[in-house]
Amino acid sequence: MIAPLPAGAQLPVTSESVGALLRTAHAAGALDLPLPGSGRTLDRWHALAELSAADLVLGRLAEAHADAVAILAELEGPAPEGLWGVWAAEPPTARVEAKHTDDGWVLSGRKAWCSGALLLDRALVTAHAVDGRRLFSIDVRDVTPVSGSWAAVGMAASGSLSVDLPGVRAVAIGGPGAYLDRPGFWHGGAGVAACWYGGALGAARALLAAARAAPRDPHALAHLGAVDALVAGLAAHLAVAASEVDSDPGNSAAQLRAVRLRARVEAGATEILDRVGRALGAGALCLDPVQAQRAADLPVYLRQSHAERDLAGLGELAAREATW
Repeated sequence: MIAPLPAGAQLPVTSESVGALLRTAHAAGALDLPLPGSGRTLDRWHALAELSAADLVLGRLAEAHADAVAILAELEGPAPEGLWGVWAAEPPTARVEAKHTDDGWVLSGRKAWCSGALLLDRALVTAHAVDGRRLFSIDVRDVTPVSGSWAAVGMAASGSLSVDLPGVRAVAIGGPGAYLDRPGFWHGGAGVAACWYGGALGAARALLAAARAAPRDPHALAHLGAVDALVAGLAAHLAVAASEVDSDPGNSAAQLRAVRLRARVEAGATEILDRVGRALGAGALCLDPVQAQRAADLPVYLRQSHAERDLAGLGELAAREATW
């Protein structure tokens, strides 16, 4: 496992340097994680959290690779080789069409939010075919990244660009609707929450280290107390959710569980980052490049949640399924 980056370390601020770290982790077996529902889901989430605590871009790309491996296993796809991603976002401004020809499947169009577009080997891509939405495997070398399609400072090294697919050869993975119509889709969504937790954990550890290194004023200690309670609570939520996944991987409550977990971790991570910033002040943001990068990355990554729209969806699920 990759250890957290020390304060003052040279951060992996480019896709190339993050890619080198990711390939090192892959070669060392650090990305060979237990599958969701295998009885070791919490081990999987802990590994993703620790990678994210070290660097959020590293954790985000590791999560996508691990999710691709799990999808391929669940949908009986080929054994994965190299580094993989999952490109499944479908905003109204970008759409990929799939056409079946005598030579196999061909994908055309534009795909948005393609994390790792500059450094992965293969990707799983959703596209629209005559018989419905399908999932395909493609060679990343066949796509054309769209320059300037990522403006954010946060998570910039993830290379989450839009890409054009100019008639790209593809291999179908599963049948129509197979990607979404499985409990594993929601297990993957819960894995993202483990990375959010890891980013918040990295920030919390910075505050804990500062408190142990020198006396802190009562206000900073109050923030540390609140952060301690939040970290413990989020860890407990992850442990319970992982146990439920392992006890019944195909449970119809997978969606409710994942959306609940994401809502709780998003709120907790947001509060942790805010409290750490208020406790440590401007110095940590201006003089510690690790904490400064984390403070830029985590808010962007958390917006993979759809905020109130996701909460409204959770409310609908709770109205039907909640037992409390």
